[in-house]
Amino acid sequence: MGRTAIKLAVGMAAVLAVAGCTSHGQSGHDHGAVNVVATTDVWGSVAAAVAGEHATVKSIETGANADPHSFEATPTDVASITDASLVVYNGGGYDHWVDDVLAGDPEVDAVDAYSLRNSEEPANEHVFYDVRVAKAVATEIAKRLAEIEPTHADLYRANASEFGKQADAIAESAQAIGKAHPSGSVVATEPVAYYLLRNAGISDRTPPGFASAVEEGDDPSPADVAAMLDLIDTRQVSVLLFNPQTESPATKQIRDAAERASLPVVTVTETLPPGADYLTWQRDTVDELGRQFDKAPQTNR
Repeated sequence: MGRTAIKLAVGMAAVLAVAGCTSHGQSGHDHGAVNVVATTDVWGSVAAAVAGEHATVKSIETGANADPHSFEATPTDVASITDASLVVYNGGGYDHWVDDVLAGDPEVDAVDAYSLRNSEEPANEHVFYDVRVAKAVATEIAKRLAEIEPTHADLYRANASEFGKQADAIAESAQAIGKAHPSGSVVATEPVAYYLLRNAGISDRTPPGFASAVEEGDDPSPADVAAMLDLIDTRQVSVLLFNPQTESPATKQIRDAAERASLPVVTVTETLPPGADYLTWQRDTVDELGRQFDKAPQTNR
């Protein structure tokens, strides 16, 4: 994807820079400690929930202001990946630079979250908004860690099981919103919460051209912006989902229009808010979505 794919030249340059100074034949296992590296703090949080105190977990990209779409790996980042006992990454082109690193070092043990999604669903790389995928990732992490460090295998599996139970509860809360508001719908400045909406049964009425342009890092056409504004101004939708990490003049225009129309706005991010772990982040997002739907104005469909 145009905006999500990191420039190949950058990734390969980083790989070559590290290749000359890094030697590891066992995916970092010869350091004697389990070392998990995640591309973002989202997947790092999932890994930490499973590993507990029996592995170190490092997230390469962190912070509420980060934009994973525009991330460029450094030689240090590449070294972290190649030296890891286990790598957890998003996949689906979201953190494309990792594909280049792993291709150059196939012995690295890695969990690709995107590969665990329902392949029958339309492609969308933001699988971290699908708690079912996060649950599957936690289970896979537990399996891999148990193979790497069998002493704590039962603990890893128990932690993954508990994570899955909480993820299931969040999924049920999301579904309850859709059932309570069967005619509710949203528009979004970026389809980052695609899976949340799909699992909840909430319609996303964002014009496809607008969503596609934002995903590719392009300016939406005047016609698509006008279509978005019309949906908001005429109250044809219940809520606006706004991603501040990819704000542009066009998306700010959309948010301003929602505020003028007193349309509820729910913030959706791609990395963890300060102090939050994965489950808290998703639970808070679902709860906020439910609150805003409850107070949303009557739509004119």
